[in-house]
Amino acid sequence: MRIWNAWVRFGAVVLACLLPVLAQAGVLQARWEFRLLPGGAQVAVHPEAAGWGAAQVPGSVHTDLLAAGLIRDPYVGAPEAQLQWIGLADWEYRAGFDVDPATLARPHAELVFEGLDTFAEVELNGQPLLRADNAHRTWKARVDGRLQSRGNVLRIVFRSPITRLLPAVQAMPHKIAGNYPSPYGDEPRDAMVGNFVRKPAYHFGWDWGPRYVTAGVWRPVRLEAWGAQRVTDLAMRTEALDANLAALTALVEVEHAGADATLPLRLEVRDPDGKAVVRIVRDVRVKAGRQTLQVPWQVPKPRRWWPAGQGAQDRYSVQVTLGAGDDPALQASRRIGLRSVELRRDKDAQGGQGFAFVINGREVFAKGANVIPFDAFPARVDTARLRTILTAARDANMNMLRNWGGGYYEDEAYFELADELGLMVWQDFMFGGGMQPGFDPAFRQSVVAEARDNVRRLRHHPSIVLWCGNNEEETAWKDWGHGRDLGKADPAFAARVWQGYVDLFGHDLRAVVAEQGLGVPYWSSSPSNDLDDKANDSTRGDKHYWQVWGNPALPVGAYLKETPRFMSEYGLQSWPSQAMVDRFATRAEQRIDSPVIQAHQKFMAGQGNERLLHYIRLGYGEPADFPAFLYLSQVMQAEGIQLAALHHRASRPYTMGSLYWQLNDVWPGASWSGMDHDGNWKGLHFQARRFFADLAVAALRDDGMTRVSLLNDTAQPHPVRWRLRVMDLQGQLLGTQEQAVVLAPGSATEVGRFSDARLLGGADPARTIAVVELLQDQRLLSRQVVGFVEARDQALQPGQLQASLQGEGDALEVVLQARGLVRAAWIGFGANEAVLEDNLLDLLPGERRVLRVRSASDARTLRAALRVQTLGDVLEGSR
Repeated sequence: MRIWNAWVRFGAVVLACLLPVLAQAGVLQARWEFRLLPGGAQVAVHPEAAGWGAAQVPGSVHTDLLAAGLIRDPYVGAPEAQLQWIGLADWEYRAGFDVDPATLARPHAELVFEGLDTFAEVELNGQPLLRADNAHRTWKARVDGRLQSRGNVLRIVFRSPITRLLPAVQAMPHKIAGNYPSPYGDEPRDAMVGNFVRKPAYHFGWDWGPRYVTAGVWRPVRLEAWGAQRVTDLAMRTEALDANLAALTALVEVEHAGADATLPLRLEVRDPDGKAVVRIVRDVRVKAGRQTLQVPWQVPKPRRWWPAGQGAQDRYSVQVTLGAGDDPALQASRRIGLRSVELRRDKDAQGGQGFAFVINGREVFAKGANVIPFDAFPARVDTARLRTILTAARDANMNMLRNWGGGYYEDEAYFELADELGLMVWQDFMFGGGMQPGFDPAFRQSVVAEARDNVRRLRHHPSIVLWCGNNEEETAWKDWGHGRDLGKADPAFAARVWQGYVDLFGHDLRAVVAEQGLGVPYWSSSPSNDLDDKANDSTRGDKHYWQVWGNPALPVGAYLKETPRFMSEYGLQSWPSQAMVDRFATRAEQRIDSPVIQAHQKFMAGQGNERLLHYIRLGYGEPADFPAFLYLSQVMQAEGIQLAALHHRASRPYTMGSLYWQLNDVWPGASWSGMDHDGNWKGLHFQARRFFADLAVAALRDDGMTRVSLLNDTAQPHPVRWRLRVMDLQGQLLGTQEQAVVLAPGSATEVGRFSDARLLGGADPARTIAVVELLQDQRLLSRQVVGFVEARDQALQPGQLQASLQGEGDALEVVLQARGLVRAAWIGFGANEAVLEDNLLDLLPGERRVLRVRSASDARTLRAALRVQTLGDVLEGSR
């Protein structure tokens, strides 16, 4: 410690404990350490964190403390209140590194910090280097002449955003609305700092995740060195694109030092099969400073990039080289998809206005979900987890994901996967709700720089089809009382706040996207009609609908009364599986009102289980015990979201999108997700694969009438048959109807409306169902079972499903045999990890299903662990 202090004072050599390692062009190779900053208030309270400990970069304070054994696992039990001191503390990181002779010989060098969270003071070899105040930006600092061959020391001090900003926020006579107040006393409930800092908003807590106000070097640090020139960016601007020709311009950004020079520039384009289709070599004139060189190129009969279900996800590779040789600083490459994108907003005769994404001239119905951060600590999210979850989205027939604005801009790996899988991305800028200080010029300037960094970083990805200014800020101001309340308290300040909003989201970010976004449209907020009078309108723009689940907690049938132009948020909660709950709560703690269970239920500050019970009781009755509560929560969620999504699809072309809240989880707990934190499918995700299928049937019962529509999201016509059968719960057929039809491309075709009286014909509604199916040749494409009463009132019987595990090794199968009607059959294997090809199934009387199973566990273990839950079994225990 004395040696380190002496270095700080006198610029001495690096400590012996900092092992020298090679720093080469690319990610900085260094040994990192961290500690509480000496002199801070938390040092005396937490002396265990005052000494130097090993750090991981990329990483965060919380994960470093956990790895050192200095804190409990933030996800297990209920440790959240005891860990809030971390966000109140200042932290110090340091790294030692060497630089190889080739790098030192370069006349120009730069340290690039891809993510500093958030208020950071950076020194190199005892001298100030930069100050950062935005976790979403890329920070760069020239280090020409400041590097040594051995013993370089990088030091970063992270200041607590709470203690840094709280005095100024508390001094405001009237506060702007924040998001979720802390229940832990680390900041006052009436003076929240989260909206004033450019840091992932969810770190301050949300209604689906914990409050962990972390800090650290959350993305890599790179050391870049170059000679007289370097290529700093490469982008492709589409000039014209159709089935016959792609005409583009390569935008090559070059930085040049010294006198004007003429250099050769080579551009090569390879098609999706790797064949060179364009080769251009020309001399270019470069001047001192930064400039953009433009190189036009064309490809006849291009292979265009399409969203999933519409065509192939073909991509081309483009590489440019400036000058001679193979210097990486003079090269750049991009993998691009050739596609056009339009947000079509045609007006209708009723005064409404459409909201449809048009890709390569074709309107595409958007099917998918909202994406939240994949972990409370972003550096823990690796490409394998991203691939698991995004592949699952594609497997569930999704074609769009909305990256929600309260998190962070995802890594390249996320968008590469979206490109590969054909998942269109609606990308919010990182504003999650409440209101922000757009009236502050310095704040606006920081946001503009952040937007420019990220639009330029990500703009070559064909998956990005929309940049959206924020999540729910406009509707909060106009509809939730934020603007009204501030206007009553201080009209002049309220007007200033709103003008700042318009300046930032109506002008600044729109201008960045127009200048840098390569033609991708911009939308100022979600929900909105792009700064029109009404923010959350069913007839214009996109819609967030929370009257089901939120206030006034309408029954799920209300989804059928709401027909938007584009539904960008709606949702119902559920809990994850019993096995997942067992990982953070003991069985003794597994009660709806236990402190640990409430700690993992963030809605209504831990009281959200009452809302969840409200919906379970409406449709399914009272759960007999906690396992029944877990199961029924997933059944309710899956069946409710199915109802809404099929209604949206059946309303095409008036409605052109359905994105439910939400795809994934940030940690293990209750939420609106269809997949748990590990990427395991909940019932909703299995159901989504059915209700988002390109060819599907929508049988929607409302007010005693069942409306049957046939859905075709493909670009081709399909000859099909639809069949309607009415039967009792034991399979006795009471009536049938069948018809052949050709489904037009991109269509929803209503084929009939049937009253309960017509279908039942006097039969007992509690003992009767209607089965509506879509068939092609002899293949069943889609099926819906329609009940005439709520599940709680159906005469479902227990013991109607027999299940067995057959086979060995890689040839395992679950065989299901139904005696009578089986609803919502869930097959599980306890704590054993196993992947089934389908789950949460309805089976008709006498039906047999065989499901493939993949698992690392052996057949004997799985056979002993096999358990099946059905509504008939679970509801019997509740009666």
